[in-house]
Amino acid sequence: MKQNIGVYICHCGTNIAATVDCNELARFSSTLPGVKVARDYRYLCSDPGQDLIKKDIRELSIERVVVAACSPRMHEMTFRNAISSEGLNPYFLNIANIREQCSWVHKDKGEATEKAKQLLRAAVARVLCQEALTARKVEIKPSVLVVGAGIAGIQAALTIANQGMKVYLIEKAPYIGGHMAQLDKTFPTLDCASCIFTPKTVEVARNKNIELLVCSEVEEVKGYVGNFTVKIKKHPTYVDVSRCTGCGDCTEACVLKKGVPSEFEEGMAKRRAIFIAFPQAVPLKAVVDPESCLLLSRGKCKKTCVEACKAEAIHFDQKEEVIEKEVGSIIIATGYDLFDPHLLPQYGYGAYGDVISNLQFERLASPSGPTRGEILLKDGGVPKAIAFLHCIGSRDENANLYCSRVCCMASMKQAHLAKEKTGAEIYEFYIDINAFGKGYQEFYKRVREEGIYFIRGKGSEIYKKDGRLVVEAEDTLLGTPLEISVDMVVLGTGLTARRGAERVAQIFGISQSADGFFMEAHPKLRPVSTNVDGIFLTGCCQGPKDIPDTVAQASAAAAEAVALANKGQIEVEPTTVIIDPELCAGCKLCIEICPYSAIDFIELKGISSVNEALCKGCGACTAICPSKAARQNHFTQGQVLSEVEGLLTVTK
Repeated sequence: MKQNIGVYICHCGTNIAATVDCNELARFSSTLPGVKVARDYRYLCSDPGQDLIKKDIRELSIERVVVAACSPRMHEMTFRNAISSEGLNPYFLNIANIREQCSWVHKDKGEATEKAKQLLRAAVARVLCQEALTARKVEIKPSVLVVGAGIAGIQAALTIANQGMKVYLIEKAPYIGGHMAQLDKTFPTLDCASCIFTPKTVEVARNKNIELLVCSEVEEVKGYVGNFTVKIKKHPTYVDVSRCTGCGDCTEACVLKKGVPSEFEEGMAKRRAIFIAFPQAVPLKAVVDPESCLLLSRGKCKKTCVEACKAEAIHFDQKEEVIEKEVGSIIIATGYDLFDPHLLPQYGYGAYGDVISNLQFERLASPSGPTRGEILLKDGGVPKAIAFLHCIGSRDENANLYCSRVCCMASMKQAHLAKEKTGAEIYEFYIDINAFGKGYQEFYKRVREEGIYFIRGKGSEIYKKDGRLVVEAEDTLLGTPLEISVDMVVLGTGLTARRGAERVAQIFGISQSADGFFMEAHPKLRPVSTNVDGIFLTGCCQGPKDIPDTVAQASAAAAEAVALANKGQIEVEPTTVIIDPELCAGCKLCIEICPYSAIDFIELKGISSVNEALCKGCGACTAICPSKAARQNHFTQGQVLSEVEGLLTVTK
């Protein structure tokens, strides 16, 4: 097959050129079958580099293009757009990844260059077999699903709704606000957290473009960018929200007088079986917990809550609902969990009542908390000395290696509040202070000047002696061991991925990094996108971050969703599967293995058929098909085998 192929090698500055001989690679490429021109250039993705390719297409009648550069995830679309602007089909492009697969993994320049030659030979062999494909255009539904209603989800939903678009805001809890609703003050300005987030939650409830679904979870997602069909499971609250006034009479009447630990109060107070999480909750509606409700769990109760409800809003016959919504894009804002300090028993969490987590301290400090803002010990006394331990569950080989970013500032803020409210001696045990944000370093300086003792050394163990808590540590600046007696210990627990994040990743078809957080498409160039077109990330589900960064990322994700909807239609990759009806044996193996439910079985003909709108081109069906009836565009058997043969050919 004779084709005019142009081969272009990128130096990528010194990223590639330092380890791969790009000049030798260009000389070698010019000897390959079908290659008409081979060039190397310092930055091929730049405008001059793209113009070089365009010029050759015009003047040398180049019909196929091979680019040897970085991963196709980075610049495949860049070069596709470049060659299509000259009338060449964008699928006549092939990229040989000689950065990640050669220069970044090899030290010997000779060996790296030889490997690059093999990759280029394979790329040239494959591009000869590539076929012209045409992208499909599909309409985009002008609505967005936001999953999670913490500050990230709220900000994203409001930004989109204020552009006049429909938003479905889904929250698993019975209220919105996430962890921010539990905070007392925010660093570094010490603004009241409620004063910041409460107006936003109220705005969500009032915005006509936002449909809020609490006590709800996404069960299934089908479709593709611009056309997602989402099944949402709405759990019963056993309260008619249209009737409930949030008066709280039912809560007071509940026969479960001893109550159960309140999730919102981090177990530091009790709640009844029917409850309103906190006075500023949105929506301000009562919810029945079926696990603690005597009627629902044991079938025996006097139903005093029903009698107390003047609005007649309580209905124990409510059932679970499954709601289906069609949206054009999805924003995931499922947030984070705090590291469980029980996993590090040396700190005595759970064994000693006055060893608490940083979020439990927030509830103590909050005027709406269980102690109305007073910092008190379990016995009701005021602590005379408090220790704050940093990096519990972060930067630790026994827990998580990553830094949780917010813990240092949170601990210093809490130290300031503790000093202000109790006048106690305050000790901060730290490894390094991570005061990275605007005004953060100034806040660190302020706290030091308030007489708080900073000890550079991570607390190693906590035990009781003479009725007090003793913190063991080493002052690494002085090189001496320390034992400090205190009345209260606050553990600066780090941020972790949500429990159940794996299931969320499976439902939406997105990836997770090694630490369990959801993975963005590219950490620098596409920080809010995922590997699935039309699905975006925001907030701490993507990685630990503070409130300003969360809000900024939420606005960015919202902007992506709005920009997508404003296009009206979008081109969908044509790299889908086609099943040849003449070869299909009707074994249905492809249907069983397809992760996107994109294959149906036509009973009348006894064959399988692909719904191209749902197919993501993963190739699972082509690999399992015993009769070779499934054929994937752009990854045909001939193309792949040509590439393999190119790799196996000995370079001369």
